Amino acid sequence: MKLRYDAAILSTAVNYETVIGLEVHAQLLTSSKMYCACSANYASDPPNTHVCPVCMGMPGVLPTINRRAVEFTIMTALALNCSIPEHAKFDRKNYPYPDLMKGYQISQYDLPMSVKGYLGIDIEGKKKNIGITRVHLEEDVAKLVHRTSPEGVSYSLVDVNRAGMPLMEIVSEPDMSSPEEARLYLVKLRTILQYLGVSTGNMEEGSFRCDANISIRPVGTKEYLGKVEVKNMNSFRAVYRALECEERRQREVVGTGGKIAQETRGWVDDKGITVSQRSKEYAHDYRYFPEPDLPPLSFSRQQVEKIRASLPELPEARFDRFVRQYNLTPYDAGLLTENKAMAAYFEDCLAIVSATGEKDISKKAKTIGNWMLGDFTRLFNSTNRQIGDSRVQPGQLVEMLELVEKGTLSGPLAKAVFEEMFESGKSAASIVAEKGLVQISDSGELAIIIDKVIADNEKAVADYRAGKEASLTFLIGQVMKASRGKANPAVVRPIIVDKLGGN
Repeated sequence: MKLRYDAAILSTAVNYETVIGLEVHAQLLTSSKMYCACSANYASDPPNTHVCPVCMGMPGVLPTINRRAVEFTIMTALALNCSIPEHAKFDRKNYPYPDLMKGYQISQYDLPMSVKGYLGIDIEGKKKNIGITRVHLEEDVAKLVHRTSPEGVSYSLVDVNRAGMPLMEIVSEPDMSSPEEARLYLVKLRTILQYLGVSTGNMEEGSFRCDANISIRPVGTKEYLGKVEVKNMNSFRAVYRALECEERRQREVVGTGGKIAQETRGWVDDKGITVSQRSKEYAHDYRYFPEPDLPPLSFSRQQVEKIRASLPELPEARFDRFVRQYNLTPYDAGLLTENKAMAAYFEDCLAIVSATGEKDISKKAKTIGNWMLGDFTRLFNSTNRQIGDSRVQPGQLVEMLELVEKGTLSGPLAKAVFEEMFESGKSAASIVAEKGLVQISDSGELAIIIDKVIADNEKAVADYRAGKEASLTFLIGQVMKASRGKANPAVVRPIIVDKLGGN
């Protein structure tokens, strides 16, 4: 039975639940476009330089299928636990947008390449499977560039370089019930695509794009109070904020007796609002029909199993292995495996350690992980770099940590040395030699520095002798400052305690 927008019904509906489904489009990392031989490496090139009659939509041209794009789509579908039907076909999806060169998009409708999968997310310590309706293949559209002339006249330019790029669409079931679940789903999905090597997953560059369908309904019912699609979200944060905003807006509309229109809305990030763009289309509005210029596809079980066997270790399996093999906490393992390059760097470091004959790999793994998730990540974030751009090679990080373990470098010195390594790419040993940063562990040399610190800080000395243990930490800090971080704290402490007559 359908729900009516009746004031009596609405007044009795105390609680509403949110229902979210996501449609993700990911550009595939193929060398050529989906249906022609134009190079797919167009990002840094001038507009309209990667074009041909096919992707320009000229009359009389014939498309051909990019085999690698098909393989990437099946790889992704298998990684998302989908079933691969024996037969698939392409269809024409008709709609009159100015960035669609042919006036239709070659996509897939009733016979996609895969169906019925799922992706597991962890929410508040519990695992939840989000259903995957389908993973199918289509082509990207051109890019519109909007301009305003000096006279104030607005106009748009069309860059066709992107038109015809292989675009994989991953459609979820409406199984998410909060903006946070949607964010977790997107993060994990992008990580899987990056592990597979099928897409960069870069939202800011537009190679990983998300449209969200969000509705509300009274708890315990099945009928939605309207269906809204939200577009124009180019970051995980934007998706979260847009869904949070739309969730609140729909509740306010219903709460005041209004009706939620079935429509497409755009997210305006700087204002933190969604705005109406157009009424929401139904499938029949696109007038789908089989693409007459492309043959149907058939997949044998042998072909599918061959692709399945080629899948790399996926994030969830790597996470489990990191916890089991290296005795990492689930939290650390989760952060290290969230990024494929980060996980690979971590294991490259451990391979170097293992080659030295080190038996306690778990201890080394914890130390390396702490540095990567601490200072390394901090420097990447502050410089807007990725680990693939790092000047510090895995062997250099291992070498620096060995200097710390041997006592050559103190903790504070190691941080300073590492920052220099990060900027220059020099080894820790060379930086230590150039700047004379060897840790001071000689008790005689340290005693001279300590005597001066004691003489200069009479109040702290008196407080310590009066039983204030915090003053000892202060005095050690002053010794570290006076030695420019080179004093060995483990040697400094007992010397101060002895000189001040402590225990």
